[in-house]
Amino acid sequence: MTTAREIMHFGCECVGENETLDVAAKMMREMDVGALPVCGTDDRLKGIITDRDIVVRCIAAGHDPAKVRTGDLTEGTLVWVNADADVDDALTAMQENQIRRLPVLENHRLVGMISEADLAAHLPDEKLAMTVGQIYAQE
Repeated sequence: MTTAREIMHFGCECVGENETLDVAAKMMREMDVGALPVCGTDDRLKGIITDRDIVVRCIAAGHDPAKVRTGDLTEGTLVWVNADADVDDALTAMQENQIRRLPVLENHRLVGMISEADLAAHLPDEKLAMTVGQIYAQE
């Protein structure tokens, strides 16, 4: 059995739920990533914010990214997987929720993320193609 821990990448850095979107955008630029996990003051995962969220849900909606907090955009259902979960459970979560990044938790704390790049590095081509196809499928 391959676990989520075996395919995830470690070293995820959270942005605080009270930080503003301009701070999150700068963090994304510095880390060369398109998404950041959002953690609360209790160090627990609250959601994920993407560069697209910042553009579409803040800037295009006429809001000031220096005033909108990351926690304001993390509403909704948080999808994650336990570090010891079978990789197929992680793939199912990504497919069913059509998400490209999946937080990995251990003892209610963020320990890593599974991204499309992680899938490409660890999955056989056929399984990768099926998973990515499901993630991007139109419903």
